[in-house]
Amino acid sequence: MSDIWVLLRGLTREQGHWGDFIPTLAQALSASSTLLSPDLPGNGTLHAQPSPTEVPAMVDALRAGLAQEGHAPPYRLLAMSLGAMVAIEWARRHPEEIRSCVLINTSVRPFSRFWQRLRPRNYLTILRLALIRPDTLALERAVMRMTTRHPPAPEATLARWTALRERHPVSLANAWRQLRAAIGYRAPRFAPPVPLLVLYSAADGLVNPRCSEALIQHWGVPWQRHPSAGHDLPLDDAGWVTRQVQEWLARQKPDTPP
Repeated sequence: MSDIWVLLRGLTREQGHWGDFIPTLAQALSASSTLLSPDLPGNGTLHAQPSPTEVPAMVDALRAGLAQEGHAPPYRLLAMSLGAMVAIEWARRHPEEIRSCVLINTSVRPFSRFWQRLRPRNYLTILRLALIRPDTLALERAVMRMTTRHPPAPEATLARWTALRERHPVSLANAWRQLRAAIGYRAPRFAPPVPLLVLYSAADGLVNPRCSEALIQHWGVPWQRHPSAGHDLPLDDAGWVTRQVQEWLARQKPDTPP
């Protein structure tokens, strides 16, 4: 049976922001695996569309898009931040469509408070970016400072991010709509009935690591913590994320679908 992996990014980010992580993961998975990285409405190739203001509507949009492209479930989800909230809701509403979920540096109500879900040290920076709207390079440099700790080839990464933003500009309205969806999302008290792995960064400067730890504690799911990466864990250490996914898949029970 072929594995279809669906990779989901976070707030205002798109498939191009996965960078080298997708080929790194693809090389480690079986030859029968297919990796897809659809954009959320309002981001990337869909930047002209209005972003939903609720996470369930994002799930509906993704399911419809995949069906239109001929990709039938079940899927394996690997998602970070806002994308991980979408993955949680997808697995809650349609567990028969999901073979497994890897959740990276996410934060959800009711397990974490607002000031944990977005560290207060970032409030002024985000407000300034929203009001001043600096040039694209300065904007992406500020995002990099908030979301990474040791990105590979930072100047080349900044150049790529700048080109992505200029090609697929995310409107301020869509950014606020996505933020509204993230703030308003409430995860289920109990874990969705699918295999779950939580990966998180001890040095996350955007989201307090305690958010992932609270999710782990309440749901009792497997986890791994990176000691030094930032919020964009797949960028800071693509190899580490890939190894954790490989080892977790190998540890799953024999009666779990491969």
